[in-house]
Amino acid sequence: QVQLVESGGGSVQAGGSLRLSCTASGRAFSSYAMGWFRQAPGKEREFAAAISWRGGNQAYGDSVKGRFAISRDNAKNTVYLEMNSLKAEDTAVYYCAAGSSPFIATISEGGVRYWGKGTLVTVSS
Repeated sequence: QVQLVESGGGSVQAGGSLRLSCTASGRAFSSYAMGWFRQAPGKEREFAAAISWRGGNQAYGDSVKGRFAISRDNAKNTVYLEMNSLKAEDTAVYYCAAGSSPFIATISEGGVRYWGKGTLVTVSS
């Protein structure tokens, strides 16, 4: 069992930056691909970013590509999402996810095994 705890959400003005963190319990953190999803009010949850088990491969959703960056520190059991040039439409609850394998496809293609409870990001214009 893996528990994921997100932090770093909050309120920011458009154009600003935030960094989200997700810390995982359990010894197998480095065995999983990790990722972030988000869900805006009234909308479906959407894929934001994924990173492979050693961090060598990343993938991004079209709406965040070029503005967000995902990274991980396996020694700290933590994955990060650096969010820059934030827009009002980035307002959402952001969820951390752990995949069922080391590879990013398990995040972006429906193979999430564990979810965090989410952290709210609000971007004001």
